[in-house]
Amino acid sequence: MTRKFSLDHEEFKDRKVLVTGGTKGAGQAILRRFAEAGAMTATSARSHPDEKLEADLFVEADLSSPEGIETLASAIKADFGVPDIIIHCLGGSSTPGGGFSAATEEFWQKELNLNLLCAVRLDRALLPDMVARGTGSIVHVSSIQAHLPLHESTMAYAAAKAALTSYSKSLSKELGPKGLRVNTVSPGWIMTGASEELVKRIAQSGGTDETTARESIMDALGGIPIGRPAMPEEIAELCAFLASERAGAIHGADMVIDGGTIPTT
Repeated sequence: MTRKFSLDHEEFKDRKVLVTGGTKGAGQAILRRFAEAGAMTATSARSHPDEKLEADLFVEADLSSPEGIETLASAIKADFGVPDIIIHCLGGSSTPGGGFSAATEEFWQKELNLNLLCAVRLDRALLPDMVARGTGSIVHVSSIQAHLPLHESTMAYAAAKAALTSYSKSLSKELGPKGLRVNTVSPGWIMTGASEELVKRIAQSGGTDETTARESIMDALGGIPIGRPAMPEEIAELCAFLASERAGAIHGADMVIDGGTIPTT
């Protein structure tokens, strides 16, 4: 399923947009959304994707490491310029199913580096120039698991995303008076290749099939009232809106896009 949305092809003309995790899944949809709206775009991954990439600058780097962040930041400063918009979309979980005992030190470090410290390190490298200019928009893509963790295989991921959401709120209080807007997008289940890999890991660890694994995720989430996961293009639309002038008064917010998964409190 691919949703089509009308858009202004010049909305982000001459804007420089950096999207981490822009080679697959929701990140790829976000990168494409800004490119189609006239933005100059940049992204990074550990290796160059096989398919055509809609980016003006691609940097090969492992952003889960400080060295990879330094590589990307140096390339942005030298070859791209000060971003107007940064969308931190890189994230994911590789921890096997099995609950807390399966989340070893190795997996905790991986999840924290990928889902929290990547954004912290890159912000530290790039935001001073945006602050000096006095304008900009930053969106951190977190997860509803910050509030609704799944213990079976994403405990460390959920904890890292909770920290990212808190960090984003704290950053917004510091940068708002300096002209930069900071917001968080918290998706529920997104129909991506990564979500299918999660299904396979749960099925393998539980000795069951993928249909049962999907149902277990739905049960753990308490169901999705609209009856389906979100599509990557829908996440991209929300990120584009938050980064646009239409959202000029939205700052320090955590925007949930989960089909109604989290109950109203």
